[in-house]
Amino acid sequence: MRLSNRNKASVYNFVNTLLIMAVLIGIALFLLEEYRFNILGLESYLLMIIPIALLIAFYLRGRQIFEYDSDGEALNFKNRNIVPFLDKPLSDEFPKYKLINYEIIDVFFIKRLYVTISSKVSGSTMLKYEISYLTRKEVTDLKFSLNKVVKANNEKKELKIKNDRRTLS
Repeated sequence: MRLSNRNKASVYNFVNTLLIMAVLIGIALFLLEEYRFNILGLESYLLMIIPIALLIAFYLRGRQIFEYDSDGEALNFKNRNIVPFLDKPLSDEFPKYKLINYEIIDVFFIKRLYVTISSKVSGSTMLKYEISYLTRKEVTDLKFSLNKVVKANNEKKELKIKNDRRTLS
């Protein structure tokens, strides 16, 4: 299964540009208000605070673009920001049999995907992806696909344990 919100990159770029313009216009209006008009009083600080808070919230939600591919024998995860210099893009590929479990954390407007994979060095490794910009349907499809892989892995482990018990007896 393939899942991607890459086609929404232009929308995220537009929102990003709009928020940056709102911050710049807010600063200009604040300066005009403070040094020229002086009508609003203390409320003039809201001209800067609101756009800056919206811009910070946009970036705190995490990387905007998430891609997932479970076709074949490997799982592919890619997570990147629309502004390339803000965050390092994440790109992980590993065999399906290494997937141990996953967890999706949803706190207010922030969603994170934590994937636990088996590792020879440390036993297991946890990978973190930001999925706040996925729709409910996309998150449901992602859960369905990951559940399928985890269930198949658990069945293989149980079958291996049964076969090992038979050979020991």
